[in-house]
Amino acid sequence: MKFNIYTLNALIILCTVSAGYAQKKKKVSPSKKTAIESIDQRKDKLISMSDDIWALAETAFEEKKSAKILADYAESQGFTVERGVADIPTAFVASYGSGKPVIGILGEFDALPGISQKAMPTKEPLQEGAAGHGCGHNLFGVGSLGAAVAIKDLMASGKLKGTVKFFGTPAEEKFFGKLFMAREGLFNDLDVCLDWHPSAKTEANVQSSLALVDFIVEFSGQAAHASSDPWNGRSAVDALELYTTGINYLREHIKPTVRIHYHIQHGGDVVNVVPDYSKIWVRVRDTKREGMEEVWKRVEKMAEGAAIMANVDYKITLVSGLHEVLVNRTGGTAMQQNLEYLGEIEYTEEEIAFAHTIQEATGKPKEGIDAKIRPLEETLEHPGGGSTDVGDVSWLVPEIRLGVTTAPVDTPWHSWAVVACGGMSIGHKGMIFAAKALAMTMVDLYEDEKLVEGIKAEFKERKGDYQYKAILPDGPAPIPVGTN
Repeated sequence: MKFNIYTLNALIILCTVSAGYAQKKKKVSPSKKTAIESIDQRKDKLISMSDDIWALAETAFEEKKSAKILADYAESQGFTVERGVADIPTAFVASYGSGKPVIGILGEFDALPGISQKAMPTKEPLQEGAAGHGCGHNLFGVGSLGAAVAIKDLMASGKLKGTVKFFGTPAEEKFFGKLFMAREGLFNDLDVCLDWHPSAKTEANVQSSLALVDFIVEFSGQAAHASSDPWNGRSAVDALELYTTGINYLREHIKPTVRIHYHIQHGGDVVNVVPDYSKIWVRVRDTKREGMEEVWKRVEKMAEGAAIMANVDYKITLVSGLHEVLVNRTGGTAMQQNLEYLGEIEYTEEEIAFAHTIQEATGKPKEGIDAKIRPLEETLEHPGGGSTDVGDVSWLVPEIRLGVTTAPVDTPWHSWAVVACGGMSIGHKGMIFAAKALAMTMVDLYEDEKLVEGIKAEFKERKGDYQYKAILPDGPAPIPVGTN
């Protein structure tokens, strides 16, 4: 292990945790107890808001009603709410307090298309073809806001000093709303930021994510009759097929950490016409931004080769891209102590039976629900998993991350099964637990100046001299027509 200032801070906190584990519940600060009570008092309201957002299931940049539910509640609790930030109708910032430290917390609320599901353990859409919260963002936004409101209560009573900011961040699943908010400088005044994510396990998250880039490739040729004079045509679909063939041959020659996906968005209209237009959405990922960029540029260059072979024109348009998460172990260690204080989530026999039915329906072993509080993991150099626009925030401000169980073991994420759990008590329990863990860790940040200093020191060392620059084209966010 590399020994440096943030390793030292983490070791000091870990030693403190280990030495006092048996007496933790006696030593928890009065403010933490008050925060827990605040969340318990609002439990029914938080669950109700989560269920409302779950039922709405609004997708990227279309979350008008979902954002309003959260922003209106924040306003009703005394927050000053700035709506439509970064020229995004569904993005907002809710603030309370004044002065330092300024602690932020992120909240997502967008759904995924095509996975509508009832709150039941066998596949049955709530509305055929509609969206569903297959990543649990109905729980994410409400749980984070519940934590922020608990901190507001402590500030209002004079027990904490500083500023708390809740960020309503839309379109995490597509277009990445936080990038546009970052470009507007909305995170720049934060000392520390927190977030959580629904999961199949509970842990202080000290693993990174995958950097990615999204771009569109369009090929343009010449239409012709596919039978009588195909020699007069120049097929844009030929170019597309040559391009995907090149991508798939490349897979043998990239590092195991790299992922390449594509979605063919247009491949001709009818069989008897040489198609003059084709379109494909390409995504490249890697555990490190530098590795992703190397493959990205090579895959872009391959589009030119495909166009040359098919004798067509091509156009590449950058959609956006994400940085990998910059881990903060000092913050993760503080979160770990609070998870251990809270202990495992308890489930009823009915909830376990619900989990078993989901596992049977998805072909998984009937292992039930994992309620364990895992020890803090070693941070891997090359983790697997997905990507998140939280990664970009983490290069601007130290980020403390949390995963909380809201679905059974091995549940396929981004699926109907996660939607089902997010609309019933398994998801609700995870959300309330997350709100408490986040609020308790925020109390630590307001009460312990040295902890904040240690978190910032680790952030500075890990970031080095890198100057953050978003992988984002110029211009406004791609707001769908009719959402303003």
